[in-house]
Amino acid sequence: MSNETENTVITEVLACIDGSRYSSAVCDYAAWFSLSMSAPLALLHNLEHSENAASSDLSGTIGLDSRETLLEELTSIEAQRNKLLIEQGKLMLDAAKARVIAAGIAAPTLKQRHDGLTESLIAMENDIRLLVLGVRGEEHAQDDHHLGSHLEASIRALHRPILVVNCDFKEPKKIMLAYDGSEASGKALELLVNSQRFTHLPVHLVTVGESPTTTSALQDAATSKLQNAGHTVTAVTLEGEPSKTLRSYQDEHDIDLTLMGAFSHTRLREWVLGSMTVKMLLSSSRPLLLLR
Repeated sequence: MSNETENTVITEVLACIDGSRYSSAVCDYAAWFSLSMSAPLALLHNLEHSENAASSDLSGTIGLDSRETLLEELTSIEAQRNKLLIEQGKLMLDAAKARVIAAGIAAPTLKQRHDGLTESLIAMENDIRLLVLGVRGEEHAQDDHHLGSHLEASIRALHRPILVVNCDFKEPKKIMLAYDGSEASGKALELLVNSQRFTHLPVHLVTVGESPTTTSALQDAATSKLQNAGHTVTAVTLEGEPSKTLRSYQDEHDIDLTLMGAFSHTRLREWVLGSMTVKMLLSSSRPLLLLR
């Protein structure tokens, strides 16, 4: 019984939607992966708690009698605002549901939570097989120089595959695996090897900035695994700054989806060199499937 329970814990493709320009593509990619993985699809709208204006101490600026009346009015306004936001979220979920049903999903689950997004995802982590979310939420939709406020925190906090969507949907036909032999990139390799949704898709196995001796051993072993799983493999070793080099290769070869380990280096190396994961998230023009 315990083994059966363990095997059924991680069940859902979970798509996070909001009012951003990426939500439609998030739905499309989530539906494609859900169908490819034969996994249920859940749609999440997360409504974060807003700071209640009525909680402010106004006694220093207005009279005591006026303060009591104003606090009652502010409490009422805040309650109305939260009710409207909840209804708005339900409308978003209904629209997302219609979109994924049109893509072939029979019965998506709708979820609405009221907490910080990262906290909500941590609470739901045991049910997540794949998380799909946009690179920016509606608050930062037009800011191409920064990530969404919760994205990096969520990637660091969760230990589930995370697909970060940054463009309109395009069915993956060509895949790049950014491979450096780290534990995280090894998980990305195993996902490709073991997952039916990627069977027979051509894979570009790209290593950047490693020594020739190390690279040869890494790529030979990885190439063998991928070929045994039915993939056509193009293995290349490149020099240069990793994120820029990978982005250029991605564009040059019209890569549809990139798999890579996320935040796999030590905190000290990230502090000294900057995080390649963040740089890729900021510069990539195609979705990234991240594993930790």
